[in-house]
Amino acid sequence: MPLRPAEEVPEAAAGGAAEEAAVDEGRGVTAGSATAIAEDGVALFSALMQERSSVAELVTSLRAELNRYSPGGKLPSSRALVERFRVSPVTVSRAIAQLAAEGLVTTRPGSGAFRAEPRAALPAPGDTSWQEVSLSGDGGPEVVPRTVDASGVLVTLAAPPPGVIELNGGYLHASLQPERALSAALARAGRRPGAWGRPPTDGLPELRSWFAREIGPTVSAADVLITAGGQSALATALRALAPPGAPVLVESPTYPGMLAAARATGLRPVPVPMDADGVRPELLADAFRATGARVLVIQPLFQNPTGATLAPARRPEILAIARAAGAFVVEDDFARRLVHDDSGPLPAPLAADDPDGTVVHVCSLTKVTSPSLRVGALAARGPVLERLRAIQVVDSFFVPRPLQEAALELVGSPSWGRHLAAVATELRHRRTALATALGGELPELVLPHLPAGGGSLWLRLPGGAGDGADEPALVSAALRASVAIAPGRPYFCAEPPAGHVRLSFAAVSGAAEIAEGVRRLRTAFDGLLGG
Repeated sequence: MPLRPAEEVPEAAAGGAAEEAAVDEGRGVTAGSATAIAEDGVALFSALMQERSSVAELVTSLRAELNRYSPGGKLPSSRALVERFRVSPVTVSRAIAQLAAEGLVTTRPGSGAFRAEPRAALPAPGDTSWQEVSLSGDGGPEVVPRTVDASGVLVTLAAPPPGVIELNGGYLHASLQPERALSAALARAGRRPGAWGRPPTDGLPELRSWFAREIGPTVSAADVLITAGGQSALATALRALAPPGAPVLVESPTYPGMLAAARATGLRPVPVPMDADGVRPELLADAFRATGARVLVIQPLFQNPTGATLAPARRPEILAIARAAGAFVVEDDFARRLVHDDSGPLPAPLAADDPDGTVVHVCSLTKVTSPSLRVGALAARGPVLERLRAIQVVDSFFVPRPLQEAALELVGSPSWGRHLAAVATELRHRRTALATALGGELPELVLPHLPAGGGSLWLRLPGGAGDGADEPALVSAALRASVAIAPGRPYFCAEPPAGHVRLSFAAVSGAAEIAEGVRRLRTAFDGLLGG
């Protein structure tokens, strides 16, 4: 495969100049120098993308040629590869390093690269049937099932097959992710003194302070623990707050990842119904009395999947009910940075007005940046903070320091505010496009609530209770029509009142793909009606 000649950038530029230009964004510069820096940054970013492509192409070419060499055979020298493929020594070095990481070649300092010896055939699998007995019990009566159902989570994590429109995704589309700013932040972070050393177990003080300021003026850095994303924080909170077998109150419907984490911890999720204003206080009080639960998990802002926001009048009522029950409220504030630009002012987190430590607050940078920037926070007051800290240390020691440093670089850069504003505008456009397309193509699907934040719509299928059997059929038919949608069943921890589906507008490329996805969904729906 021929490569484009002379497209590489020097290693110094790839490793530093682009990021240094990004650093200069935050310094005092004139309008002219700022323009020059921006233009240089665009040029360098383009060059870096070209260099990345060149490495991938060279890897593909060399991988295809490896069969020409016997195991242990020497590959051409770096100089020969530079001349043959018209690439830079940096590109050759990175391509060989990737092949070595894949186990296809080995390198010997001063001697060159050689085709690796083939791996020995894997032994025949043994008999693992004994594990079924071991995993099914612990020698005593089972309080709750020990099986873990991650299907509701995997729906939004698994990449769809080629050609399938992803209306079930849980993260921003690549076009909405701040890839350039993330790359620059990570490069700058890697050059910080001590960036690869051991961080404090609670997290970097500067990052804890940033999260504290974001949560509210009554929260200090001492109240915050840095976590490996929101899911990890939720799992830690659930393990800390309730023993195995205990009930935990959850909104109905609610986030499947939280249900899976609760069940993996041995907890029993108990549903509390919602309406357009959030969880219903009178039913919450009844649930606390009936179950003796000491934990409530709630998403007060742009709830997943309904998009509802807890009404102002209910906020103090919910906290009062929890305090009266001696219970903790786990506040999953996952969508605050996924607000749409037509939302209006946002309510403060519940944790911002909680002097007594009722609320354990969970938030994350992942949803609004990239699935791989797994940096979040837990905030709590009182003795529970020590338990949260202990569980996190036992589970993971600490969040890798380079990720924490990169997060600090990102949220402290001028590009951070621009990114949030761009996401707010784009999500509103895409939400409107999806709602409009559904209204025109699929009026049978009921949209109870049009959210002003988050990245999805929650739709009720035609019919009432007992008609949920159509839900899996529609999901399967949609996939056959090359559009992936999320079934509603995993969002309920008890029998759902009706069939639902969740459609994401954040994970697609834009309005055109949304329109095509809804058209395909119409085809799937018609096929079911015709059948």
